[in-house]
Amino acid sequence: MIGNFDVHNVTSRDIIVHLPSKCDRQLASISALFSKSYAVSTTNSLLLQSCSKPIPAPCEIRPRFLDPSLNLDPCLANSDNITCFASNRSERLLSFEEVNKTECRFFLSSTSFVVDSARNSSFSLEFERVNLGWWIKGPCDCDGNASCELVKRGNSTLGFNCLCNEGFEGDGFRAGAGCRRGLAGGALLMGAVALLCCYVRRRTVSVNKLMNAKRLVSEGANNSSVPFYDYREIEKATNGFSDKHRLGTGAYGAVYSGKLQNVDWVAIKRFRFRDPASIDQVMNEIKLLSSVSHPNLVHLLGCCIEEGEPILVYEFMPNGTLFQHLQRERGQGFPWTVRLTIAAETAKAVAYLHSANPPIFHRDIKSSNILLDHNYRSKVTDFGLSRLGMTESSHISTALQGTPGYLDPEYHQYFHLSDKSDVYSFGVVLVEIITALKVVDFSRPHSEVNLAALANDRIGRGRINEIIDPYLDPHRDAWTLSSIHNVAELAFRCLAFHGDMRPTMSEVAEELEHIRLTAWVPGLCIESPSDTSSPSSDDESQNL
Repeated sequence: MIGNFDVHNVTSRDIIVHLPSKCDRQLASISALFSKSYAVSTTNSLLLQSCSKPIPAPCEIRPRFLDPSLNLDPCLANSDNITCFASNRSERLLSFEEVNKTECRFFLSSTSFVVDSARNSSFSLEFERVNLGWWIKGPCDCDGNASCELVKRGNSTLGFNCLCNEGFEGDGFRAGAGCRRGLAGGALLMGAVALLCCYVRRRTVSVNKLMNAKRLVSEGANNSSVPFYDYREIEKATNGFSDKHRLGTGAYGAVYSGKLQNVDWVAIKRFRFRDPASIDQVMNEIKLLSSVSHPNLVHLLGCCIEEGEPILVYEFMPNGTLFQHLQRERGQGFPWTVRLTIAAETAKAVAYLHSANPPIFHRDIKSSNILLDHNYRSKVTDFGLSRLGMTESSHISTALQGTPGYLDPEYHQYFHLSDKSDVYSFGVVLVEIITALKVVDFSRPHSEVNLAALANDRIGRGRINEIIDPYLDPHRDAWTLSSIHNVAELAFRCLAFHGDMRPTMSEVAEELEHIRLTAWVPGLCIESPSDTSSPSSDDESQNL
């Protein structure tokens, strides 16, 4: 089937679809007969009803002549405004836009001219059927005994067909059955027909999924007042998603930099093609990010979907992620005052999420999800796993949720993530800020592979000095050493095995702000990079 229409046959050039007469069939239903691999042929005459203006290309056959064959009497009872539409016969294919411009409400049926291939001058008129021309995209790849026929619409080449030479039979494709001489009954052609029917069915499923996904994302954007960008605008902004604009790649896809019209640089997250989970993640991010507003949460600027690929547009973060700076992937490291400020700002953002009504659990707090703007102010991102904290059961799942090394140890017991799970993950981030060590590192001794376990051991035994990042120079003054130890003790409480023993995020945020404000040395002011006008993959980054 294609849409709600049955496929009767597939030939070397056409897909033949049964189209029974129906009075109240909306014109939009014909859109299912147009895709990037097939479209309605101009050998068809379409019967339309309730048109608001004269048809620019009426058929030569009068609709009244078709009444007995198509049983249009019930339709005439509603309106006698039935028009036969045919396109310019110099073209082989129609476009949906061409049909839609007729401004008719209903699509009743279709008739097709069928040419007898044995006698080119002979043709018949078939009722309640529509012929779709089909093609394969890409350069010609036909069997040696076949000719390649380019399929065009106007001046654009859409793809190609392979037609077996006279005396040969088959589908004509080098990668298919090819063309063979003297096979009685057209066995190869029947095999090709079966393959093409399978392709049509799969393509129909893909089209239906795409339409459903586009509807969901469109509804999500409209309901949340999030702008819906045109795909061509996104493509132009990223220079066709070129590697030069690629900022990073993750589990769900890639992030690119781009400059949209009337907007400064943006980060464009392009999800993996046809990944069902990506639609859910897009809807989740749209719903959650449009419902909150905080200076330390990344801003969602818009969304788009094309060919099953969801796309989200965010404000651009020119200084990458906290993870990159701690691992010296960008720069030589941050001084303690800057790290402490980033920690305090991030805690405020997560506490804000937890205080929402209903509360929002991020469920994937980690240093690579903490972005840094021009002034190195933190912005929490990636809400694909986030959930509203409305019911306990809504967060129970046996599927792994979160990132190894940051994951709440209680999750393995109860398969449950909560606000205290975010507290645990943030405790790991605090340890990263102090130590600049990797969260999971198999080059360390077995008992120290997990950073949380290593930190609990050292902090619990009063030996935190052994794992403090040497770059911090903790003994430079009394406040630096004291505040690092205070943050380490706070991290230790966040990493408690039982969630009930951990502080709330509001308490964490308050304590970090108190530690930061006790500084007797002036905070270090870091200037923005001298040139952020043209970010690229070499010097800019954005997390997924």
